[in-house]
Amino acid sequence: MKKGVSIFLLFLMLCTQAQDKKNHKIIAYYTGNGTAIKQYPLNKITHVIYSFLAMHHDTLGFRNDQQKETVQQLVALKKEYPHLKLMVSVGGWGGCAPCSDIFASEQSRKTFAKTTVSLFKEYGIDGLDLDWEYPAIEGYPGHRFQPADKENFTSLVKELRKEMGKAFLLSFAAGGFLKYLEESVEWNQVMPHLDFVNLMTYDLVGGYSTVTGHHTPLDHHLPAQESVTKCVHWLLDHHVAPEKLIVGAAFYARVWENVPDTNRGLYQPGKFKQGVAFKDFNNYFSDSSGYRYYWDKKTKAPFQYNREKKLFATFDNERSVKEKAKFIRRKKMGGIMFWELIQDKPSGGLIDVMHHHLNR
Repeated sequence: MKKGVSIFLLFLMLCTQAQDKKNHKIIAYYTGNGTAIKQYPLNKITHVIYSFLAMHHDTLGFRNDQQKETVQQLVALKKEYPHLKLMVSVGGWGGCAPCSDIFASEQSRKTFAKTTVSLFKEYGIDGLDLDWEYPAIEGYPGHRFQPADKENFTSLVKELRKEMGKAFLLSFAAGGFLKYLEESVEWNQVMPHLDFVNLMTYDLVGGYSTVTGHHTPLDHHLPAQESVTKCVHWLLDHHVAPEKLIVGAAFYARVWENVPDTNRGLYQPGKFKQGVAFKDFNNYFSDSSGYRYYWDKKTKAPFQYNREKKLFATFDNERSVKEKAKFIRRKKMGGIMFWELIQDKPSGGLIDVMHHHLNR
């Protein structure tokens, strides 16, 4: 009898573990076309968020016929990959100039929700990701923001869910920094209506910064330093369900120039130079390039420094993605997302690392 009970308990444990693995989301933002995406391991991705559709005043739609064709091609992928969810995003950095004004109107929110659902039904789209950067605080330079954005964002989410019912997915891209968490969103109001939230825990040191740092670190050790851990713990402390939290990873490096040879270029003055896609790392950071690789144990983040050219680079790589996956599993979170798919290697890239370490 005891042996039978033990076997049964072992069976339940294995089933629970299998269920946990199955539920981890791997979400890819994607800006490419409907053909190039086929080179990537789509069997290891759960959601593709095509970015970005257009806002024609208060109506969601395509930018042009080419974008319409791309979305149709992406939706067609679900025949070969029935597990795959195809969502679309609206907004983005620099793409939400009219959001504050449009979503201030109740009628505009209703129109946006209705046209969104109509579009989804017509084209077989599975859901919407709102990427308003940012409600109530400054985002893209010159874009309007106002205190009322915070409540208007809540009203927009509620209107969308009302119109969508349970038929479509609804998420939003959230800033991964403290000011956004505290001032942009009424978390207790919006989260019951959302399937998940994509935490942009990258660009935490952005292109406007004149001081280098880790742009997507897991941990932090300086008081004002942003990190995945700081963002997630803030949300958990404010009673956001961990299974709805999706950690963000970056498939690109940020490079600063004119960085002095102090502390290997970390936390030093400099000027943002460029971004580098992960698929180009082997060439950009080659043995002959002058860069040296370092791992920051305190933040669990990699970086490179070129002493001769005074260049500093911050990024995610295989090791940091593995650490993020371990963190997600430990905190029982919903999964991981990344910006963006076309920056990965078609095989042997960061998607493979994510899939392996989230499904152990």
